[in-house]
Amino acid sequence: MKGDPRSHGLWEASAPPAPDTTPLRTDLVADVVVIGGGFTGLSAALHLAEGGASVTVLEGVEVGFGGSGRNVGLVNAGMWVMPDELPAALGDIYGKRLIETLGDAPRVVFELVEKHGMSCEVERSGTLHCAVGPKGLAQITERARQWRERGAPVEVLDAFETGRKVGSKAYSGALLDLRAGTIQPLAYVRGLARAAMAAGADVFTHSPVVSATEGEGEWVVRTDAGSVRARWVIVATNAYTGAVWPEIRAEIVHLPYFNLATKPLGDNVRRSILPERQGVWDTREVLSSFRFDQRGRLVFGSVGALRGTGVAIHRDWGRRALRRLFPQLDGVSVEHEWHGKIGMTENSLPRFHRLARNVVAFSGYNGRGIAPGTVFGRCLADLVLERITENDLPLPVTEPVAARHRLLKEAYYEVGAQVAHAAAARF
Repeated sequence: MKGDPRSHGLWEASAPPAPDTTPLRTDLVADVVVIGGGFTGLSAALHLAEGGASVTVLEGVEVGFGGSGRNVGLVNAGMWVMPDELPAALGDIYGKRLIETLGDAPRVVFELVEKHGMSCEVERSGTLHCAVGPKGLAQITERARQWRERGAPVEVLDAFETGRKVGSKAYSGALLDLRAGTIQPLAYVRGLARAAMAAGADVFTHSPVVSATEGEGEWVVRTDAGSVRARWVIVATNAYTGAVWPEIRAEIVHLPYFNLATKPLGDNVRRSILPERQGVWDTREVLSSFRFDQRGRLVFGSVGALRGTGVAIHRDWGRRALRRLFPQLDGVSVEHEWHGKIGMTENSLPRFHRLARNVVAFSGYNGRGIAPGTVFGRCLADLVLERITENDLPLPVTEPVAARHRLLKEAYYEVGAQVAHAAAARF
């Protein structure tokens, strides 16, 4: 997008076209204005429109321009934080509610895809959280125990069974989560936009918001060429938040993440790697992830940004790491490479904010945007439609708090990933 092949890479090359949209060039009135055309904003718009509300979505660039169109495409249940830790962090009521909401979130995604006939390369064979060494195995074993206590269909695989499912002997075990799967993320978010528009929502792209002011019981949200008057505002910009409501940006630390995609692999090679087509990520602190797309390209990613010196460092590391995992990929060319930024919070949990009267936001997905963004968007729609109150949400109302040493942490993540990848192959 914007003429940059490293912004969305394979996903832009293989996704169905986005629905036809234009910039906002007039003054409109709606019940709700949604700022941000990603998973959260478009899920909210879809559910609002289906509930009878008039909705206008304002996206600063294109549908899925932010993290929604760049990520790996793992549709996971839960968050990074262990289930047992959530009540301590949020209290018993919200902790239990968030676990239930996010545990069920992949099902919500897959049912939306089926209901609206979205062409987005869904694979529902689960995901594998692969353990590196004894410490990683202990971690996934405990995570599985906590999920099984809550009735989740998860199991811990030993090293042999993990090797059979992955096609590599690099891991000491894996947590198989059958609730989860993979998706083509840009195709999915475009599918959400198309479904929202079919339900009656107006979606405008290349329409960055420049101001939002309140007066006489409504908000006036302005772009350079138009405006929307609405009683409610949903802010769904997360890691790509701009100048309006900067407190969201201030509480989020950007973690860069990149992906490389091979050319389509031959049938024999394809059968030797992830034969059941699970998506994978590992337990390393500087983690890696990989999965197939529908045409048999292996998508492999890790922490880091493909800019400056990072381009050569991460590209070379990725090729070395792939060869160590899968020697049969020696010499396979990389067709696409791209990167984006993940919005991290200090406690690795998302936040719900009431930014002003009738202005609400979820943010801080910590690398778990697809399923949480979808269900949180639905929650925001239910809140605006008065089907629920704030007390019924899966997160409590909190005030935005600026992240400590945010810019220093962001520089550390980017430079640290280069140092880690340049220093040694990690497999």
